[in-house]
This record gives sequence, C-alpha cells and structure tokens, in this order.
Amino acid sequence: MSRPKRLPTHNYVGRAVYFLTFCTHERIKAFADPEVAARTLEQFRRTAAIEQFAIRAYCLMPDHVHLLVEGLSASSDLKRFAKMAKQRSGGVHRRRCGQRLWQEGYFERVLRDGDDLRSIAQYIVDNPIRAGLVERPEQYPHVGVGGTL
Repeated sequence: MSRPKRLPTHNYVGRAVYFLTFCTHERIKAFADPEVAARTLEQFRRTAAIEQFAIRAYCLMPDHVHLLVEGLSASSDLKRFAKMAKQRSGGVHRRRCGQRLWQEGYFERVLRDGDDLRSIAQYIVDNPIRAGLVERPEQYPHVGVGGTL
C-alpha cells in the first residue's frame, strides 16, 4: 500500500487538532492481545508527552488505532509525533513478538475550528460498538477520552 498523501498547504506544526488512523501490518489483529494494546498505548502516551501532544481520545481496535490528538505548543509537529509513536511502539512489539506491527503511513484529518471535537471523540469511542465487539464503550478495554473537549 502506498502512503497517503499529506496536505501540501498544511505544515503540520503548531497548535492544531488531528484525527489519526494507524493500521496494523497486513491488518493483523495485534490489539486483540491486551498486553500488546497496553504496551502500544504506553508508547503513544510517552511520545505524546515528549512531542508536546495531548491524546484527547483513543481506540485500539484489533487491527487499527484511532487517535484524536492536539498539538500543545507552536513547535508540536504531527509528522514527527506519528513517526515516533509508530516507531517506538513498533520497536517494542518487534522485540517482544518478533513481528512488524504497522503498515506504512497513516491517515489524518486536520480538524478546523468549527469541527465538533466531542462528536469526533464519540465516533472514536463508539468504534467497538459499530464493529459489534461490545454494546457500550465502557465494555471495551482499549478506549478512552482525556482532557477537556
């Protein structure tokens, strides 16, 4: 699969909000394993702190991840955050499981001032319901909302 193109008019640095999707390599169901999901989320949180991003909502589905992230400073760089989050979590996974975790690239949506962050966070949180995995978001272990929306 080729990498999705980035917007040529957006530099991805600064205080912006993004809806991200990362897919696993060959759509393996890596996050069906609670330990893999926990280790991956730990690396995402670590990377967010280092790269000055807040994770506003997340969902680790069996074969992909949705994140709602917000740059917290003028130097917050989404491309760097995404690269480092995938690199760190993928490295941990390869060392522990001996296999590749991520497909190349990722999908992003740059959110605008008028976008309703609560609706987007709800969409992320409700993903396991739409997939038929649970009836209520609180039944799914790898989903969360943080901070104010």
